[in-house]
Amino acid sequence: MMSPLSETSAVEPFGGVTVPVTVDDHERCPATALLRRVGDKWSPVLLSLLAQRSHGFNELDRSVQGISRRMLVRTLRSLERDGLISRALHPGTPVRAEYALTDLGRSLRELLITLGQWAVVHETEMQTARARYDAGS
Repeated sequence: MMSPLSETSAVEPFGGVTVPVTVDDHERCPATALLRRVGDKWSPVLLSLLAQRSHGFNELDRSVQGISRRMLVRTLRSLERDGLISRALHPGTPVRAEYALTDLGRSLRELLITLGQWAVVHETEMQTARARYDAGS
């Protein structure tokens, strides 16, 4: 079955959407999985920290206020599973885990920076649009 985002050209990769878009189409779309990953609460923060340098688990835990250790573990595992970060274990008592951004993670980080810059540039326009919409509702 075809993805709802049909392939067009390298210049315009999201040129068309098959209609109707089924639940299966949506679930199998690679963009859906990626947007879920980068749209969660903690992945962008962790990717930003790891873009600066590698960090140990406890260092990440201390660096991000409001994240539980359980959620930190889950998010790190998901990012590692997606190939966006790597985990190296260093011997000792206790064993020390060190996390770093992979090349794949760095390439995604570049896109997140662009998205963040767009959000800053257009923040006022979006706030104005929201206010206009809310006033009309």
